[in-house]
Amino acid sequence: MGDSHVTPDAPTITSAPAGNVNGQSVNLYTLGNGHGMVVRIFNYGGIIQSISFPDAAGTVVDVTLGYPTLQDYVDYNALPNLNGGKGLGTYFGALIGRYANRIAHGQFALRGVTHNVPLNEGGNSLHGGFVGFDQQVWTPKVLRGGSGDDSSVGLQLEYLSPNASEGYPGNLDVIATYTLNNRNELQLGFHGTTDMPTVLNLTNHTYWNLAGEASGPVYDQTLTINANQYTPVGSDQIPLGPHASVRGTPFDFTTSKPIGQDIGGDDAQLAIGHGYDHNWVLNQTSPPSLIEAARARDPESGRTLTVYTTEPGLQFYSGNFLVGQGVVGTGGRVYRRSDGFALETQHFPNSPNEPSYPTTELDPGEVYSQTTVFQLSNT
Repeated sequence: MGDSHVTPDAPTITSAPAGNVNGQSVNLYTLGNGHGMVVRIFNYGGIIQSISFPDAAGTVVDVTLGYPTLQDYVDYNALPNLNGGKGLGTYFGALIGRYANRIAHGQFALRGVTHNVPLNEGGNSLHGGFVGFDQQVWTPKVLRGGSGDDSSVGLQLEYLSPNASEGYPGNLDVIATYTLNNRNELQLGFHGTTDMPTVLNLTNHTYWNLAGEASGPVYDQTLTINANQYTPVGSDQIPLGPHASVRGTPFDFTTSKPIGQDIGGDDAQLAIGHGYDHNWVLNQTSPPSLIEAARARDPESGRTLTVYTTEPGLQFYSGNFLVGQGVVGTGGRVYRRSDGFALETQHFPNSPNEPSYPTTELDPGEVYSQTTVFQLSNT
């Protein structure tokens, strides 16, 4: 990243008013580092609106999908909800909770008690229900620390989810912290505690296009996923139970290949999701540690995204449902199918109903903790 003898400028963070949601003020925070990486985050939904990053020649583009205004996120980002949102269900850049991904039939049992959560996607509960963490105004706090390449700026976001919110038990306190350093790493850390037994599965739902926002389909961008297995799903997109080997299937990303290479194949799993929308079982260590989960690269620009996580799973979604919605992005252009892809680090879908899966239960006195790092490079 430039002359190694030149000390990069220290990262910076600024904020500007973005509007109000339900009477609460929302700011847009801009984090920048000494290598031209700029990240913009709302404290509404913890939403990453944009991430700008240069290629090897210094050409800077936004490499994520997003909406131009705060009101667009309020209106369109979630599925239709009880507050009257128009609901396109894109979830661009948002923090997802209490439960990322799907819970079958909107129901799970915990300590002998059955809990019902909203059916907001057919017969499933998706991404926390009608009004998930993506639609909350989080309490912000600006952080600064370190020096040199370890110099960083951060945005700490806190939200207290009341007991029975969207049907989930327990008063849940969640802190999400975004940190940007001069190694072009955007780190997202989660910390959660509860006063009653509950379930918790948090993620970020950023869509990436390493050639640039609204530059066209990502089919030629290459992807590697550090997983030998994935979880096949039924027609309702709920895992069928046992994991399956990726070997010999379109789901084999153990070596780098273009995202579009096998996406049009005659495969029943691809037909269900209209492309990739599945959980990969990461080759995680025991106990879990921060491992490389995935690596994506745009051959034309040389931009590379490497994702590290402590989580057991990765949902790879190839943007299959960006169709016919008239979604106008930050650059003023309409997004089309597969104009971006999501790499959502997570626990597995429907884990509360699958005892063989890594547990998502959180009890009083325990701390929910996970870390994911998005690192960009251009060589």
